[in-house]
Amino acid sequence: MERPAPIGKFLFSRGSRRRTGGHRAGQEQRLNRIECLDGLRGLAALWVLIGHCLILTGFSLPILGKPDLGVDLFILLSGFLMTFQFQLRKDREDWARPATWAAFWTRRFFRVSPLYFVLLAAALLAGKAIYADRVLIDGFLGQSLQEPERYTDASFSNVLLHVTYLFGLLPEYAFRTPLPDWSLGLEMQFYAVFPFAVLLAGRLGWIRTALCVSLLAVAVAVLTDALGAAYPMPSFLPLKMHLFAAGMLIAAALERNAAACLVIAAALAAIPLGGKTDPLHLAVREGILLGFFALVHWRSVPWIDRLSRLLGAPPFHWLGELSFGVYLIHLLVLHRVAAWTIGQWAQDIPAAARFALTFAITAPIAYALAYVAYRLVERPGQSLGRAIIARFGRRKLARQTRAEEYAAP
Repeated sequence: MERPAPIGKFLFSRGSRRRTGGHRAGQEQRLNRIECLDGLRGLAALWVLIGHCLILTGFSLPILGKPDLGVDLFILLSGFLMTFQFQLRKDREDWARPATWAAFWTRRFFRVSPLYFVLLAAALLAGKAIYADRVLIDGFLGQSLQEPERYTDASFSNVLLHVTYLFGLLPEYAFRTPLPDWSLGLEMQFYAVFPFAVLLAGRLGWIRTALCVSLLAVAVAVLTDALGAAYPMPSFLPLKMHLFAAGMLIAAALERNAAACLVIAAALAAIPLGGKTDPLHLAVREGILLGFFALVHWRSVPWIDRLSRLLGAPPFHWLGELSFGVYLIHLLVLHRVAAWTIGQWAQDIPAAARFALTFAITAPIAYALAYVAYRLVERPGQSLGRAIIARFGRRKLARQTRAEEYAAP
């Protein structure tokens, strides 16, 4: 059997490694830090913010005006990070034990849910005002009005489905709050099946596992489409499983068969499923995947190494730390700002100026609110999750790797 290469070998350039007195301590330091991840998740959230600003102000820019591609980057990151954190933990955790699964699910729940539940409550309380802003925006841009329930449904059934993350399974509830939370339901579905993928990978290896789960997902997606299930957003895991699997292979390549992992990951990303499948979208998805792979695996190329280090620099670090909050918060701010801009100036300024002004107001507010949420909600929520695991399980299962801290949509 081919012996896996040490994961740490691939992560850092010569200049970024530190010599330590103990091999184990040095290895642990290397394994817990991939510099580019900060910047990538920060840029993904910024991409979504810019894309929605463009859409709601009627201005158009190529690629940046496709916020769904920013979400696809989040999905690749999530598939990578879940597999990577498994690689970090596998020597001290038995993934055949239910306790390990329970700890994994608890860590993921408390990474996502505290901030989401706070903002879900705020969004539903403000739903009527946000919908009024959206009516003004759509009317000005000549777009079809959206159903009011998309913004105003505070019914018990809608709330229950969202706090249990089941909403993504049902087309009529998959896109039914003012938040861009369809991807959170999708993410939770991936977390639910990931331990099964780990067990399957133990038997088949990661490449065959990625192929198997992707082919099964495609079959389920085709079947549900034939049965008439029309999802307004790709919130159903089979519609995006191939991208999660592609991200998993980028992590699997850290141990062996890097070339094969890249080829299969690129093939999976090219599957025309789960969102827009025009040539531009497919080409950009392939470019995102190749760029991500290069930043992780091709650090021996000087300019790639410099770029990877840049993406880990303090400004990008904070873009990454605030990415989850910005992703969830920005639409709550953006609707009000875009409606105000249109109400004040309407046809008096060109679309480019309308976009620039809207973005210039929205971005600082969204990032400031995200910082407050990070300090007051996200970090305490993660600490609570660790405390619960330590209280009811083994303390070492409560420890959250740096990879897991990164992993939120």
